[in-house]
Amino acid sequence: MTIRAFHSKILRRFSLGTAIGFRIRKGMLTDIPAILVFVARKVHRKWLTHIQCLPAALEGPGGVWCDVDVVEFSYFGAPAPTPKEQLYTELIDGLTGSDPCIGSGSQVASQGTYGTLGAIVKSRTGNRQVGFLTNRHVAVDLDYPNQKMFHPLPPNLGPGVYLGAVERATSFITDDLWYGIFAGTNPETFVRADGAFIAFTEDFNMHNVTTTVKGVGQIGDVNTIDLQSPINSLIGRQVVKVGRSSGLTTGTITAYALEYNDEKGICFFTDFLVVGENQQTFDLEGDSGSLILLTGQNGEKPRPVGIIWGGTANRGRLKLKVGQPPENWTSGVDLGRLLDLLELDLITTSEGLQAAVQEQMNVSAAGNDSTVGESSPAERVPLKDKFEENFEPLGLKVQPVVQVEGESCQGRNPPFIHTEFHIENGIDKTPNVEHQFIPSFAARSPVHQSNPEKHAESKSLSALRNGSDEEVFVSLQLGEPESKRRKHSNSTFNIEEPK
Repeated sequence: MTIRAFHSKILRRFSLGTAIGFRIRKGMLTDIPAILVFVARKVHRKWLTHIQCLPAALEGPGGVWCDVDVVEFSYFGAPAPTPKEQLYTELIDGLTGSDPCIGSGSQVASQGTYGTLGAIVKSRTGNRQVGFLTNRHVAVDLDYPNQKMFHPLPPNLGPGVYLGAVERATSFITDDLWYGIFAGTNPETFVRADGAFIAFTEDFNMHNVTTTVKGVGQIGDVNTIDLQSPINSLIGRQVVKVGRSSGLTTGTITAYALEYNDEKGICFFTDFLVVGENQQTFDLEGDSGSLILLTGQNGEKPRPVGIIWGGTANRGRLKLKVGQPPENWTSGVDLGRLLDLLELDLITTSEGLQAAVQEQMNVSAAGNDSTVGESSPAERVPLKDKFEENFEPLGLKVQPVVQVEGESCQGRNPPFIHTEFHIENGIDKTPNVEHQFIPSFAARSPVHQSNPEKHAESKSLSALRNGSDEEVFVSLQLGEPESKRRKHSNSTFNIEEPK
């Protein structure tokens, strides 16, 4: 990558893009590391001028040399119109709603976009939420204010269950933050990250989530890509994927760190270039977000290495072999770097999923306790004792009214009391917040002034607790109601029979 960056200006003049890989001879990958240079038309050097010919090798910093391989790239100029092809197999039917569980490969949808669930993940920060990973362009639709995801269908298109909302997402990131180095000399250089984390809503039944990839089985840990590792640790490796449109497919990683420049002078990188086996398409429209898995070696479990972000709608095809038609290619995102960027960890086992769900519950409960502790009094008392302590300062007056036998509750005028409101058939326990502010009013309230007649009419709290059939009215009076007392001091009330 360093060698290519060193010569990026020269390569940009003669190519549509470059990548890192192995030399391709007669459609087959060799074991010779090379800088792949994509051109619109590959011809013999006899038909080119000297300045149009690319060198056979390039020298990088420190005297390191690398071969150059020219690959024909049929450039469309614009995304090619492709039919919305849909396969129908038992596997795909299960991924699109027939299975009772949801996991990697399952169909997910926003209000108007279908895609594929990539992986079950958990957040490294915050409430340690459990959710799933897919493409940003699948999960985020800027035409809608709420970025919600459903399975299998959104409510406006058919039956489906609400999975959750987008917590965080990314589209592009600068090359130095992604790779740890400047991958090109162009200051306007960005890497296509295209990832989104959707946390499962609290109402979603987590028993319906599986970490097994249907058609593949259990998977291993993330395959982290080290730029200092040998090229054959990645290039030429066979991969599989499971998507909601094409199901299970196989392919080969042909190149890494594909670089191309658009017409506005911006340099873009995409991590993987995957070509399907036997000229079969590795993905179809709707497979975006699918997990790319390195096939297991020596009995190892398949290891996730990336997620798909584009395929048949890409702007060109690769001609890898003379006499063969151009082949579709699929672009993907480096999963390890995407997880680090979004601060996520992959969940690969049912035990890990259970532990992650429990951790989320514990963190959430601890956060709730902290919030309650900050807003509540430091000393907690039972509700019974709290009510007894607050009764006197609040100036509550309890006045029993004997109901005449045979009298109906309807049609009877309630007694007029110097109150602001009435609470029937019980006592409304005042919140803690009011307990802290109301005593200042109670000290000035006329309820606490000496009034023998009023106190003679009051009943004690113990009378209220007796299982009496009497109807009880509880009144609460605040503020400075002197004028109201004078105005209604002569008011009386009677209990009358309904007419």
